[in-house]
Amino acid sequence: MKRNEILTVVYEYDSVSEMTKEEAYLIEKAKEAAMSAYAPYSKFQVGVSVLLANNKIVNGNNQENAAYPSGICAERVAVYYANSKYPDVAVKAIAICAYTNGAFIKFPIPPCGSCRQSLLETETRFNSPIKIILAGAEKILVVNSMKDLLPLHFNSDHLL
Repeated sequence: MKRNEILTVVYEYDSVSEMTKEEAYLIEKAKEAAMSAYAPYSKFQVGVSVLLANNKIVNGNNQENAAYPSGICAERVAVYYANSKYPDVAVKAIAICAYTNGAFIKFPIPPCGSCRQSLLETETRFNSPIKIILAGAEKILVVNSMKDLLPLHFNSDHLL
């Protein structure tokens, strides 16, 4: 038997004041996006802000549907829109945050499995790592690549 270890480096910040202006701005935009999410069923409003390689910013939020789970997560809303509007531009970073029942969440929320796979596809497509910024009221977590959140991932190499 062979034992392998996978190391994921996660940076933890106590507040946005410790971050770059660019990262703090993305978090602020993600918070704004979350407040306009359509989440009448779960009351869990997720917002994201995506920084593209051309320095454009695209925001998105979750969109629920009475035919649960037909809604779509904020991460995929924003990244798919970005890929549609700017098809040849890589994603540099994404900030993710949420409110529940109108209150900013205490701890950061990571992307769900479907969103992780979609973000990994975007990262792989452009051969460019995506910085993931997960913001909560009590701490902010940052990883430098989607592969850090999905170390044993499925990609196009598995289709050959």
